[in-house]
Amino acid sequence: MKAALQLKFGQQLAMTPQLQQAIRLLQLSSLELQQEIQEALDSNPLLQVVEDNNQTDEKTESSQETPTETVTEASAQDSAELMAANSISEDLAMDTSWEDVYSSNSGNTGIAADDELPIYQGETQTSLYDHLLWQLELTPFTETDHAIAIAIIDAIDDRGFLTLSTADITASLSLPDIEEDETVAVLKRVQQFEPLGVGSRNLQECLLLQLNALPDDTPRKQQACEILENYIDHLANRDYKMIVKETKLKESDLIAVLQLIQQLDPRPGSQIGENDIEYVIPDVNVIKVNGKWTVFLNNTSTPKLEVNQHYATITGANSDDNQYIKDQLQEAKWLIKSLESRNDTLLKVARCIVETQQEFFDKGEEAMQPMILNDVAQAIDMHESTISRVTTQKYMHTPRGIFELKYFFSSHVSNDEGEDKSSTAIRALIKKLVAEENSAKPLSDNKIATLLAEQGVKVARRTVAKYRESLGIAPSSQRKRLV
Repeated sequence: MKAALQLKFGQQLAMTPQLQQAIRLLQLSSLELQQEIQEALDSNPLLQVVEDNNQTDEKTESSQETPTETVTEASAQDSAELMAANSISEDLAMDTSWEDVYSSNSGNTGIAADDELPIYQGETQTSLYDHLLWQLELTPFTETDHAIAIAIIDAIDDRGFLTLSTADITASLSLPDIEEDETVAVLKRVQQFEPLGVGSRNLQECLLLQLNALPDDTPRKQQACEILENYIDHLANRDYKMIVKETKLKESDLIAVLQLIQQLDPRPGSQIGENDIEYVIPDVNVIKVNGKWTVFLNNTSTPKLEVNQHYATITGANSDDNQYIKDQLQEAKWLIKSLESRNDTLLKVARCIVETQQEFFDKGEEAMQPMILNDVAQAIDMHESTISRVTTQKYMHTPRGIFELKYFFSSHVSNDEGEDKSSTAIRALIKKLVAEENSAKPLSDNKIATLLAEQGVKVARRTVAKYRESLGIAPSSQRKRLV
């Protein structure tokens, strides 16, 4: 054995920091990308947002002209900019002026002082728990009952239902000589809190609490209580024939009773508090230009960056300062180039999707064409993993709504003519058939499969059931309605 030098040739993909940054930016959503850009602007003095100085100068000059000329030039300029950004331009009338706004304030001058202006403190949302606690503090309770009531409120979920039995709540209290009957008595008082039906142990109790709170002269109240108390299982199964047989009600009377029950809230807790709203910023816009669907990047979603030439040309006597400027300049150039690469890739993918799904934009979901990630990857000569990254959490604004890019990808089913049918299109057909069905005799999965076969789309009954469940459509037995 002896040491020796050997020369080999090979190819290897090196994940440079620039490539890693480009891949990371590619998979960020618009909101995440905005945050990333803002952090870069805060940390890198050589980065700055591109400002349209020409537009600012033109507006300054136009403000010195006559009102008619100002409106005309501004409208023409705004229309050109909006068309370039793929936005729909509409003239918005100014209903008020600055004088009107200031004169509406109190005071002789019509302008409020700084310390008189209201301070915006942000939106506040009251949870169901806080709402019940607030009512508890306004209700006279003994010290023991107050502790029991807090334990009950702790066990109420966001729907307004009690998640623990009264026996479990009693056992969890570290109070001596507490019986379950006392917990039940406190629960009855909590159930009178707003919203009505909160603290119910089941759906039956929730609906009965709301019914009993209605005035005694409410039409069909007594019959509704009887059905909920004795025939709620038949009601859940929509076995209306059995209810008519047992209650001796006419069908017209049963319809009136059901209308009263349907006015009740099966989830009273949802009335209090709001779910967090997730805002979506579309990455690309699609409009029809000269009879052809065209894709534009949404330039308003992310700011355009450039290198600050003033700082880039600074050189100092200190070598460390020069090295710092050099490093920051390199990072700024990398970020700008990565953003350009991200936009180019996103635009290529979006254009390929729109070109394939032309009929969808013209006719709707029923005309959706089957497409998978590999189809786009081969069309634009990119790897499938890149297409997956660029279509995740990226949204397209179209005249039919806002869709995630992944929405346009679906599997396919072959029809009688040998043509491929998108699973999204099949779901749309199932949804349409259910919407047009006779509510007294809803379509079964077998019947839907037969109707689809008549349209040239052969799918099994279990496939119809799977697509129906994915659409949130109940089985035929639960879709039955009285006419």
